[in-house]
Amino acid sequence: MALSPPSLLLFSLLSLLLLQSSAVIPRMLFLVPQQPLVLTYHKGALLKGNYTVNLLFYGSFTPVQRAVVVDFVRSLSAPATSVESWWGTTGLYGPGGPTRLSPGRVLLDQDCSLGKSLTDSDLLALASRPPHRGAITAVLTAPDVLVDGFCMSRCGFHDAGRAGRRGRVRYAYLWVGNPATQCPGNCAWPFAQPTFGPQTPPLVPPNGDVGIDGLVINLATLLAGTVTNPYGDGYFQGPPTLPMEAATACTGIFGGGAFPGFPGNLLVDPASGASYNAKGLAGRKYLLPAMWDPRTRQCKPSA
Repeated sequence: MALSPPSLLLFSLLSLLLLQSSAVIPRMLFLVPQQPLVLTYHKGALLKGNYTVNLLFYGSFTPVQRAVVVDFVRSLSAPATSVESWWGTTGLYGPGGPTRLSPGRVLLDQDCSLGKSLTDSDLLALASRPPHRGAITAVLTAPDVLVDGFCMSRCGFHDAGRAGRRGRVRYAYLWVGNPATQCPGNCAWPFAQPTFGPQTPPLVPPNGDVGIDGLVINLATLLAGTVTNPYGDGYFQGPPTLPMEAATACTGIFGGGAFPGFPGNLLVDPASGASYNAKGLAGRKYLLPAMWDPRTRQCKPSA
């Protein structure tokens, strides 16, 4: 099976929102009440309970860049952090209670063992390396690594592989690329000027790195989709081949008052001028996407 189509939404929905922003008035008036957004549960398996996230850094990432990502994963289940509060919304999806994520193995493939031009099959091969029981594998590619479809139609994707005898064990994995040089306007917005739509000034990234802060947005988006729709029969709206999931259903929304081309009202660090909506461990600040709340049937931003 292939769940890559959600990655298409991660890219194409943002592009559509930015295109629309050139033709709308910021304060939109609706004569007819909008219908609530509904993600249907298709009765498939969800990832519930305790899971580790194996992080495979493919290509060149500095220790500082890796630390930003690891601290984000650490923060997902850290009490008294707003990152953990944001992630808690995934626990409202279906039976089984919350999903607690923590860092697993951190793997470095700095020499790019499969080369610097990867296919989906290559990504699956990379994701198949770590142990899979109770784990999600995240393959993160460096800015100079080319991946089929990256920037053209997607910023990342999540999917499922099989392991064990006769492929009886299913495991979830995802891929996200660092868009710093290839397509910051597509996959690191709002920290870069959008490729489409009005050229509004980019926001200052909270960790001072457009590529890594953009990568974290997409990693957060895909982790939410992975646990709520790991095998294509969980929570989503639309056709299974092109579903809207927990966070992709809210693409482009980061704070209250968001509209196409405007991410919403965010917190601003008075010292650096950086925009963020969530705090994590080690004093980290992040910008996280809004997530669909099953109780209110609305997109719920962290801020």
